[in-house]
Amino acid sequence: MSSYLDRINACNNFEATHYLALLIAGKVYGQVQPDFAQYLAHWPEVFTVTATTVTLNPELVDYTSRTAAVAPVFRALHQQGVIDSWVAEAYPITHSFGGYAELEIERAATNFMGVKTFGIHVNGLVQTAKGVEVWVATRSLDKPFWPGKLDQMVAGGQPVGLGLLENVIKESQEEANIPVELAQQAQAIGTIPYRQQGWRGLDNSTIYVYDLWLPEDFVPENTDGEVIAFERMPLAEIARLTETTEAFKDNCNLVNMDLLLRNGMITLQHPQHAAILKTLYTADNTKS
Repeated sequence: MSSYLDRINACNNFEATHYLALLIAGKVYGQVQPDFAQYLAHWPEVFTVTATTVTLNPELVDYTSRTAAVAPVFRALHQQGVIDSWVAEAYPITHSFGGYAELEIERAATNFMGVKTFGIHVNGLVQTAKGVEVWVATRSLDKPFWPGKLDQMVAGGQPVGLGLLENVIKESQEEANIPVELAQQAQAIGTIPYRQQGWRGLDNSTIYVYDLWLPEDFVPENTDGEVIAFERMPLAEIARLTETTEAFKDNCNLVNMDLLLRNGMITLQHPQHAAILKTLYTADNTKS
């Protein structure tokens, strides 16, 4: 029998002992799988690989030189098929959103390097006579990751140079054809961190959660080909799908649980209530 806690644990399965620390300017910024580190070792002028660490060349002393040095490495590894996708979006290597960044790298390389990433997820909410309902997207079948899975109405990674609300507005237009004047009414709710390891490395991410209340007659329409359908569901159906199925993309389950808690659908009487509150909003640090 699956459960809410299973969904949280699936997103927080990181085992630090399986990784090499990524060191930049003497600080740890990521975690690299040993197999991928061996590919980086082919560029000794950029990376030094030992049994426990991957170190960016300390002679690269600023954002510009570091960014320029690593870019051809990741491009070559993509051309070799080691990095299996390419997004053409730059992500900062940093410890905190909006904080000091050492360099920027291609989004597709972030999991392989295990660096901190950020994204926005927008709950599309409608107040109806029967209660709150939620617009849910079905991901395109040709998406490279999580094809056909259910997703929030709008979600996207946070690239260099965009503010959070700017990104909400951009993604809302691209994914659901939501007008700017409506999208900018999205309410910032909070954050949910998670650390999920997989064959591509470590997805070490923080989700910025937004609620967007929509008119009852509004129907989202996808414009970028990444969504094949939208469906409006009552909160009880969101709860059922999240707790008892794997229909949603893994990290979307975390956003669903936050929404269900805030709307009284996971109550104090639920046997996992205390454990959900304890684990949902803090990435599992017990294994680090």
